[in-house]
Amino acid sequence: MSMPFDMDLFLEGVLIGSHATRQRHLSQAKMIQAAIAKRWQRESPWTWQRKHVAWFLEHYMRRRCEATRYYYVLTVRLLARRLGRSWVFTL
Repeated sequence: MSMPFDMDLFLEGVLIGSHATRQRHLSQAKMIQAAIAKRWQRESPWTWQRKHVAWFLEHYMRRRCEATRYYYVLTVRLLARRLGRSWVFTL
């Protein structure tokens, strides 16, 4: 039996800001993780490719307001920083 991926521990090193901001990023990262896991069966961000995150932002978030998409892009930037990737996403 494998352990579920711990997003809190994964983002611990790159999360800064107020408690509310950190909680928002964690919540959004878990939402991203769940959507990618459901679509591509990739539980861990270490296995994600740029196309997975791009799909989330373009298709999964398309019906959300611009402000919500902006906050998810900020979370994706944190994920990319933690992964050491140079992914660039815009609205």
